[in-house]
Amino acid sequence: MSSYRRNPPGIILIRSLRGKDWNLKTYRYVVLLVTFVAYTAYHASRKPSSIVKSVLDPGQQVNCIGFRPWPFGQMFIEREPVTVMKNKGWAPFNGKDGTWRLGAIDLAFLGSYAMGMYVAGHLGDKLDLRMFLTTGMVGSGIFVGLFGMGYFCDIHVFAFYLAMQMVAGLFQATGWPSVVAVIGNWFGKRKRGLIMGVWNAHTSTGNIAGSLLAAGVLQYGWGWSFILPGAFIFVSGMLVYLFLPAYPEDIGFSNPHESHGKALASPQDEEAQRLKENLVGNSGGQASSGNRKSIGLVQACLIPGVIPFALCLFFAKLVAYTFLYWLPYYLSQTAIEGQYMSVKSAGNLSTLFDVGGIIGGILAGYISDKLRARATTAASFMYAAIPAMILYRRYGSISEVSNVVLMMIAGLLVNGPYALITTAVSADLGTHSSLKGDSRALATVTAIIDGTGSIGAALGPLLTGFLSSKSWDAVFYMLILGAFAAGLLLTHLVIAEIKEKLTKQLSPEQNDFSGEASRPLLSDQRR
Repeated sequence: MSSYRRNPPGIILIRSLRGKDWNLKTYRYVVLLVTFVAYTAYHASRKPSSIVKSVLDPGQQVNCIGFRPWPFGQMFIEREPVTVMKNKGWAPFNGKDGTWRLGAIDLAFLGSYAMGMYVAGHLGDKLDLRMFLTTGMVGSGIFVGLFGMGYFCDIHVFAFYLAMQMVAGLFQATGWPSVVAVIGNWFGKRKRGLIMGVWNAHTSTGNIAGSLLAAGVLQYGWGWSFILPGAFIFVSGMLVYLFLPAYPEDIGFSNPHESHGKALASPQDEEAQRLKENLVGNSGGQASSGNRKSIGLVQACLIPGVIPFALCLFFAKLVAYTFLYWLPYYLSQTAIEGQYMSVKSAGNLSTLFDVGGIIGGILAGYISDKLRARATTAASFMYAAIPAMILYRRYGSISEVSNVVLMMIAGLLVNGPYALITTAVSADLGTHSSLKGDSRALATVTAIIDGTGSIGAALGPLLTGFLSSKSWDAVFYMLILGAFAAGLLLTHLVIAEIKEKLTKQLSPEQNDFSGEASRPLLSDQRR
């Protein structure tokens, strides 16, 4: 396939209108912006099911009060009385098996997502990432919208909602391996933790956007809570098709990993290496991304550090996705200062967990860059999340302020390592020195790590559906055990990192994530 065909149509149009091309720095900003919007849309389209849970299965909601967290009032939350009529729910989710069925549709989505991730990662390394990502986003938008159409078509068949979630999960699996691969293609390893920590704010931004969109239209019928986020990801998919360059060499820049693991050259060096010929008329040559070869799943699993981080993410995502899918329901079913809040208010308030998550992702990336210790940073955050969740369960219902503060702290500590592993760690391992600079491993490695994590993400909400009907304390015990297991699985890598620091075995050049092929295996394992 020629590089001309790989050029996004929107960039070709801008080139023709401007009469000249952008520089490397501008293209990087475009890539960061487009992928940020893309994954914001992915997460926004996953959020509606958590918002409508209390509408589909109203449970014991009574004596509601409303909360408006935006903008913050004197006590972080502005409080106002709300009259809420007791709602009968929506069959088939409003019976005695309601919470189980809500957990089952979460499992259907996340189980399909996890299984599809392994296939999607391998396909992402073989196919055009831009077209692959566009297809996934458009398909996701259609099936998220179809779930909401169940309201307007008065569908009460459980199998319908289960099927819509399963297909949507398969399409959603295209997202994460693709966007991480694109970012890894454009950026070297230096300061990758901080860059990707800031960029990974799209996860929490998407959760916040999805919560506000879904809660904002809930009064018009819960179907709109799915249709609006579905339209958002559909339109964002068109943006990806028009403006996302998947590989630097497709538009005339050299690949930052092509020199067998050497560090990324400076922007000035990159400009000097640009193709002299305008790429609109170029037939693609040896630099084309189409000539790369992908690696297999087994080979990717053998990269040092992939399996420990994948298993750690299994438990980290179990914790994170339980909050993602069940926090609004928990808030609507838990009395704060003796009173319950409305479904809409619970959805709005839950966004503060993701505000803490944004800070946590950035902080974890920055700390891991400074310490040059990804595993130690991730494990420390997971262990610290344990007392944070205990405090939130025990004291979060005392007052509005305690709920907000403890929720944000929990969000910071839970989402920090999750963000670090799925971004900087995955990109580090996907451009590992043993691959000799073949960045075609990026999507495959990312899929293995995040796919394994997504199995945990499916298990957490499913177990919560069972446990919450008995006791919310049981749910928090599960979350605490999950956080402890996540930290424990990184013990070997943490010890290796600490030994490296104490014995000073590494030279300064080998200790900067530069990716040189001469780095010892021990250093490779820490990623």
